[in-house]
Amino acid sequence: MPVLNTTQPTILDFAKSLDPDGSVARVIKLLSQTNEIISDAPAVEGNLPTGHQITQETGLPAVYYRQINQGTASGTGKTAQIVEQCAELVARGTIDCKLANLNGNSAAWRVSRNSRHMEAMNQRMTSTLIYGNGGLTPSEFSGFSVRYSLLSAGNGGNIIDAGGIGSDNSSIYLTGWGSETAHLIFPKGSTGAGIKHQDLGEDDVLDAAGLPYRALKDLWTWDNGLALPDWRYVVRIANIDISNLVAQSSNADLIEKMIVAIHCLPHIGMCRPVFYMNRTVFSMLDIQRRNDVIAGGGLKYENVDGVATSTFRGIPVRRLDALVETEARVV
Repeated sequence: MPVLNTTQPTILDFAKSLDPDGSVARVIKLLSQTNEIISDAPAVEGNLPTGHQITQETGLPAVYYRQINQGTASGTGKTAQIVEQCAELVARGTIDCKLANLNGNSAAWRVSRNSRHMEAMNQRMTSTLIYGNGGLTPSEFSGFSVRYSLLSAGNGGNIIDAGGIGSDNSSIYLTGWGSETAHLIFPKGSTGAGIKHQDLGEDDVLDAAGLPYRALKDLWTWDNGLALPDWRYVVRIANIDISNLVAQSSNADLIEKMIVAIHCLPHIGMCRPVFYMNRTVFSMLDIQRRNDVIAGGGLKYENVDGVATSTFRGIPVRRLDALVETEARVV
């Protein structure tokens, strides 16, 4: 199975269309450097100022076999409309005016100097992409774990139970990215894929002792969300017991579960599939691949878009540290 590409632009692609000296382009590039999922996920402009309305097919129209001189009834499919909301992620930075002037006070340097804010935004966005719960925290959008959280739900067939019963569980996600399957969203009419930088100028700020000094202030906002036009293109391998996995128990066969996950996707040619797992799970998958190499475990290292990438049956495998090891059992 070849590694699939996508023609749908990612957030990184939006950076390439901006002025190379612009701070927004620099912000986007910094975000993508420490968060590989941003390089994978298509970013689609929503059709609403606050999100994106999706019309999903919930039933196919009736069709008929007919004989000559026999009529047929017309039929229409059933649809439902879902509104996916964007959330606003905010970061503020301050730099002592003296330090900024020593370094030319360029927008690019200030963005680079405040890179810790980019990393914080990265970690929060990725955590929300997995564990966000817009129902409990209205300022967030709902992530994958909330949407795939019940084995008996309508999408329960796309949740694979790895057998863990304790509280040290983790998950693997197989996400089939695409404009008709799963993608990130940003509000209608926004620029820079929902990412905005504002130079707030010079002002007094207080140090740790409460004493003022002059500093330059910056504000970054990132309006983002998740849309699933077709839930069948996301598969969660849940209840991976970390202690069993590290002990190499026979109850923690990752390769078997990943093969099952691939076959859950309706049509792999309709998306760009990527596996996501945390560092522990990734390392144990590598060990299982080593142990299974004679039988052809399927995990390889290939060059994908000029970057050495681990793949399983041609599908990229990414480390995603936002996936915790303290998940409750999915039932």
